[in-house]
Amino acid sequence: MTQYNIAVVGVTGAVGTRMLEQLEESTLPIETVRALASKRSAGKIVEFKGQELVVEELTEDSFENIDIALFSAGGSVSEKYAPYAVKAGAVVVDNTSFFRQNPNVPLVVPEVNAHALEKHNGIIACPNCSTIQMMVALEPIRQAYGLERVIVSTYQAVSGAGQSAINETNRELQEALDGKALTELSAEILPSAGDKKHYPIAYNALAQIDVFTDNDYTYEEMKMTNETKKIMEDDSIAVSATCVRIPVLYGHSESVYVETKKVADIAEVKRLISEFPGAVLEDDVAHQIYPQAINSVGRRETFVGRIRRDLDAANGIHLWVVSDNLLKGAAWNSVQIAETLHERGLVRPTHELKFELK
Repeated sequence: MTQYNIAVVGVTGAVGTRMLEQLEESTLPIETVRALASKRSAGKIVEFKGQELVVEELTEDSFENIDIALFSAGGSVSEKYAPYAVKAGAVVVDNTSFFRQNPNVPLVVPEVNAHALEKHNGIIACPNCSTIQMMVALEPIRQAYGLERVIVSTYQAVSGAGQSAINETNRELQEALDGKALTELSAEILPSAGDKKHYPIAYNALAQIDVFTDNDYTYEEMKMTNETKKIMEDDSIAVSATCVRIPVLYGHSESVYVETKKVADIAEVKRLISEFPGAVLEDDVAHQIYPQAINSVGRRETFVGRIRRDLDAANGIHLWVVSDNLLKGAAWNSVQIAETLHERGLVRPTHELKFELK
């Protein structure tokens, strides 16, 4: 039986550590795991199946004899090093935004468009975390009734901005509990580390994730728009997003409104979602059962509830969608792609390099 040598790039980060955990539970036949990170993390120890792995510094030569490389160390790292992994014969599953809109790179949520893997050229991209869970919730509706329009408002956990954002949130909350005025709290990370101003998240909601684009939407919002069209292979779907950061540590929540091409039966929609791979129906309002962020933590599934028809539009449906942003939104989706590549016999070297070496 084929066994794979796996590399995890960014292994000490919030997603990288979870990639190792998901690999431990994976159905992939694994021979070895190589732990890769930046120079400052080299020499640290991580564990995999009870064994200690020494973290190695990522270099252009790190991918010798590697079959699958999982990347989650930032877009600039993927831009530089993913082509070297492909050149060495590895298949890359990239969890950053760098390759998502590249026409040579499939953008994959396995439950939705695993067929796109057939055309990979050595690199497969994971969608944005908020996009992934929405795709799992909407695909059974799209298959049965078609989609004309999607309007989504997200309520995203701070872990989506990394460990530094988690630390900042916890500090602010503690300072507020200790009596510091909310207007006196300091912030250095949120809403976007790369923007000019920073605002406290404690007891707050920030209607900005990533920086703003020229059309007044943020990059996070445009990711959801563009990625939905690419994954569903349908540019005619109208998609609009408002992405909001809230003081929750883990688990993204979304209010999603869709207009279908055919008028849907709500009971049938609930049944379809309950039977769809990776989706869990939690919808019993008589007993106050609906998805909650805290219940999603550590789970691979996407939870869907509050499914109801719009009061004015016959073809309008409202849903509430929740998932662990670091698992299905990142680490698990990456490992799941690797499992699907294995199941379909697609872990193979690419002979024609379509990505520039830098």
